[in-house]
Amino acid sequence: MKRIVTIILSLALLALGGVTAGAAELHKFKVGHLPTSGHLLYFVAKEKGFFQQEGLDVELFRFTNSGEGLTAIKSGKLDIGSFGTSAPLAFIANGADFTIFGGQMGEGHALIAKPENAARFKDLKNYRGATIGAIRLATGDVVFRAALHQAGLDWRKDLTIKEFDSPAAVQEAVKKGAVDAGLTWIPYYTMAEKQGLAVVKYSGDVIKSHTCCRQVALTSTVKARQADFEKFMVALLKAYRFYQGNHKETVDIVAKYVQIDKADLNKDIYGGHLLVSPDPHKESVVQFWDFMKKADYIKSRDAIEPHINTALYAQALTNLSRREPKEKLWASLDRDFRDGDPTLHIKKH
Repeated sequence: MKRIVTIILSLALLALGGVTAGAAELHKFKVGHLPTSGHLLYFVAKEKGFFQQEGLDVELFRFTNSGEGLTAIKSGKLDIGSFGTSAPLAFIANGADFTIFGGQMGEGHALIAKPENAARFKDLKNYRGATIGAIRLATGDVVFRAALHQAGLDWRKDLTIKEFDSPAAVQEAVKKGAVDAGLTWIPYYTMAEKQGLAVVKYSGDVIKSHTCCRQVALTSTVKARQADFEKFMVALLKAYRFYQGNHKETVDIVAKYVQIDKADLNKDIYGGHLLVSPDPHKESVVQFWDFMKKADYIKSRDAIEPHINTALYAQALTNLSRREPKEKLWASLDRDFRDGDPTLHIKKH
């Protein structure tokens, strides 16, 4: 009898040891995000356990703006972050050795103003002499600067762009009349509308399908942990599938991270002004790099292509296709990835 009890206890201890070892095997990632519903892939992957399914222990950290988050990546305090398109490109232009290896969201920015000023800013030429509020290093800011440049305005001389640290600060400046209009991101333009301000123009009305938040890490970290980064992209792809097929639960999950009315979140996420995709969209990023140089936002003679890694996303799709050969979504995303991105155009206004 004692021998039986001993065997049972030994088996129980082995089982517990297996659970402990399994938990210890989770590879940690510190991941930064912004206060936006556009970062829903992170939230869904975390809450639905997709990161853990791939052997990852992901801890999320919230930042006020892209500059703060990218500084944390550069200093090694974060492993990964999603902080716009313009911000990581500006850091790279200034010598940061970052790699863009995936996507998160596209579009998702807007110009807001008081209702009585909205008509003026429908036409880009009417920005002359105006004071425009913008979040430092925000992608929407660069979208509009590129459009102003094409419209023949010098954004350094013909108007004043006042930079703020957060979308809330931009919104408040517009309400108080400290700026004539302001550039902000999702969901803050929806919040602005509920507070009596008007959305004048969405960033997608200026450059349709432009990229915004990309997946960014130090190049050295990507090289050292390639297998973990592939697993990270697999988890985001799973989150993308969930977001497509589970609208209500996706909104419920995002509401844990972005505390606004769920009806407004649903409008923001599924209303047509936010593009969600883990695809790195390399060609679009390259075009955005050119927009930034032409608008004199950055100065660089270097090519951006060496800083964009598409292999991790491609391998993640391959891995999922092997696991789930009957899942049509993986084949569809693979076709889109191989077909490349459409050419981005600045619309005339």
